[in-house]
Amino acid sequence: MLIQIEQIFPSLTWKIRHEVMYPELPFDRVKLADDFEGIHFGLYVDHKLTGVVSLFHDGDVYQFRKLAIQSNQQKSGLGTQLMQYILDFCKIQKATKLWCNARVNAKEFYYKFGFHETEKTFFKDGYDFVVMRKEF
Repeated sequence: MLIQIEQIFPSLTWKIRHEVMYPELPFDRVKLADDFEGIHFGLYVDHKLTGVVSLFHDGDVYQFRKLAIQSNQQKSGLGTQLMQYILDFCKIQKATKLWCNARVNAKEFYYKFGFHETEKTFFKDGYDFVVMRKEF
């Protein structure tokens, strides 16, 4: 199995975001207002786009959004590889902090990478979220 991660155009993230994260919502709801200001990465398995994540920054503080792996490839370590890639990218960029709005049911995944829960929680689009962050 050949795995590659590379920077991709924002529009390439939308199909996987929609299918994996919000299949019940209209397609346009997965587009972010600032998508064209972000840095987007695609994980390819045997040349097929299988996972995506989007990264945004304000100075040396980075936020990742919409980490998604195709349903039939979840629990196979691909999310871990994509997460490790953006952690390495943030270190190279001299980030001081990386944070995300994590679905509460996924926070165990982020603990593995040294993320900590904050006191900030919210409910949106049918899901409970908690803000999680990691210091570098």
